[in-house]
Amino acid sequence: MSEPVVDYPLSAATADSTPVQANMLARARAFAEPLIADETLDTGENTLGHADAVAAIVAAMGGSEAMQAASYLVYSCQHLNRPQEVIAKVFGDNFAALAVETTKLVYVQQQTRTAAAGSHTDGAGNQTENVRKMLLAFSRDLRVVMLRLASRLQTLRHAAAAKQPVAENVARESLQVFAPLANRLGIWQVKWEIEDLSFRFLEPETYQLIARLLDEKRTEREGHIEQLRSQLEQDLASQGVRATVQGRPKNIYSIVKKMRGKSLDFAQVFDILALRVIVQDVKDCYAALAWVHSHFQPIDEEFDDYIARPKANGYQSLHTVVRELADGRAGKPIEIQIRTEQMHDHAEHGVAAHWAYKEAGPKGYAGVWAGGEYDAKIAVLRQLLAWERDLSDGQQGQGLFDDRIYVLTPDAAIVELPQGATAVDFAYTVHTSLGHRCRGARIDGAMVPLNTPLQNGQTVEIIAAKEGGPSRDWLNAELGYLASHRARAKVRAWFNAQVTHETVARGREAVEKLLQREGKTALKLDDLASRLGFKSADDLFEVVGKDEFSLRNIETLLRPPEPAPGPDDGVLIRKSRATEKGVQGGVLVVGVSSLMTQLAKCCRPAPPDAIGGFVTRGHGVSIHRVDCSNFRTMVSQSAERVIEVEWGAKKGEEGAVYAVDVAVEALDRQGLLRDISEVFAREKMNVIGVQTQSVKGTAWMTFTIEIADAARLAQVLRIVGAVEGVRHARRR
Repeated sequence: MSEPVVDYPLSAATADSTPVQANMLARARAFAEPLIADETLDTGENTLGHADAVAAIVAAMGGSEAMQAASYLVYSCQHLNRPQEVIAKVFGDNFAALAVETTKLVYVQQQTRTAAAGSHTDGAGNQTENVRKMLLAFSRDLRVVMLRLASRLQTLRHAAAAKQPVAENVARESLQVFAPLANRLGIWQVKWEIEDLSFRFLEPETYQLIARLLDEKRTEREGHIEQLRSQLEQDLASQGVRATVQGRPKNIYSIVKKMRGKSLDFAQVFDILALRVIVQDVKDCYAALAWVHSHFQPIDEEFDDYIARPKANGYQSLHTVVRELADGRAGKPIEIQIRTEQMHDHAEHGVAAHWAYKEAGPKGYAGVWAGGEYDAKIAVLRQLLAWERDLSDGQQGQGLFDDRIYVLTPDAAIVELPQGATAVDFAYTVHTSLGHRCRGARIDGAMVPLNTPLQNGQTVEIIAAKEGGPSRDWLNAELGYLASHRARAKVRAWFNAQVTHETVARGREAVEKLLQREGKTALKLDDLASRLGFKSADDLFEVVGKDEFSLRNIETLLRPPEPAPGPDDGVLIRKSRATEKGVQGGVLVVGVSSLMTQLAKCCRPAPPDAIGGFVTRGHGVSIHRVDCSNFRTMVSQSAERVIEVEWGAKKGEEGAVYAVDVAVEALDRQGLLRDISEVFAREKMNVIGVQTQSVKGTAWMTFTIEIADAARLAQVLRIVGAVEGVRHARRR
């Protein structure tokens, strides 16, 4: 474009805050002419000529003079520094919003088309869906959609008249988006013209073939169908049936579509000519059918009664195919549909209408299922022409999808988001990792806070860290960072994963320390987990980290089984290698040698405890601490069986260990058992048994540990007493 950007002084536009609306069309053209008269579009068409043609198409579709005027303002925007302000001052806010929104939609379509052309992954189907989404997104002002529809029709007309090719993506977009849009709005003339022109550029050979097969020109076919329509309407009226008969010849594209859909030859396509009869009630439907069958030759296999048997979507109508009778011979086939006004309204605007169930498919457009509220909104959009006249008086229309917006990536890919979504929602929609690392955003090139709500058509660029995670503030609904449930779930999942990661790390550390103490560092962790019944090492670490799995289970797996307890009340102590002076297991029975001794389980004596012996029946001497309540009872009842004992001189012999019980009372908390066990491990005291009980936040624990000297146990108990939450730690 060679025209310089114009900066209109607002004061020169008009002094009146409410611009006069008289001669709107002429004023708009005069405003735009100096800006666009010498410009050309990408298609090679003169911009002012294109605007003139668009205004004429809008007028033919029933658009008001105000909407026709908007055709010129749209193409003026790119030449103004402040288009919103300038147009609002000259023509009013309503026109300014329409022109700017339409210009934005044109730009977005160009961007997505360019991006799709340069992409190897985004096919024609995705591109079509992208354009469809954008049209729906901008339908909050429904005039925008109408202006784009008229502009696209003119682009195709110009190419056909100039005998110039049209880019394949433009032709396909026209066929798959704009033609269904015209059909949805009930603008049949525009629909079939866009279909035929698009098909002509997409498949020129097939188009020419069908054109030659049609033995009448389009105008002749239209004349013939108009004659049939008028005659049928008069004949039915003479029979007392008030009817409105609509007629239209099938366009070339619809003929090809039916031939391909039903695998028919051209001669088998019966409904090249078609009539629709709209009557007052159901009785008149069947009366009209009877008259048609009596005056035309019906084709029996082509009759369907959708009044008696409605389609699944509620569609009702009588369909029949008949042939004209001329000179006693059957002529061309004619498809005739007969329905009431109510049935016609439902077929055109009702639940799952043609556009919803034939063209949208089961999922509908923009990810909305065809059914319910969606169809009600489609019905609203079908009232576009009537609403446009209201809009020209300054009223704004309603959006088709008020609960969603569509924005662009820097590469012009379209991203669908809920209304109120932010750059953080956008980042998570593009990729979960991008969402986690999101630290800032640019909207249309300007830096904005991350909780800024996005608007339709904006281009969003995310500034991301190389690594990192989300902020907990994003989950605070009052701060407004997230509107998408999906994004919010991903943030929560990240934080949950972090907690799990810390728990697993804690469990791994505990297991690896245990393996180091046991000299089993070469053992594969996954093999260890499998032997303990876990699917993976991380599963084992997680339950250990949560204190839900005792390390004693791992010790039991790694160590050979201990000797079974004896039948009496003691545990058999390993024999000492020294046998002089009656030493057995580190205990000397005074005056007696080679006498079996056992350390009593009730008090678990260990050097240098004061001890006494009690001769059991058949199991040697049971060794007790002299302060043991059981021993005192036995002394009082059977004093003759008490025997003097003392610790042997070799009590420090290598390998001699003694089991003692330690009682701990503490404030219950997560990790308490692990912390106390680690104290014993550091002090080289092996824990061979644990009993725990927790009541109302207080934990009572009994540890059975192996020691070489009870004197050192007091030092260890002081360390245990310093553990967080421990109230008392004593030997039992």
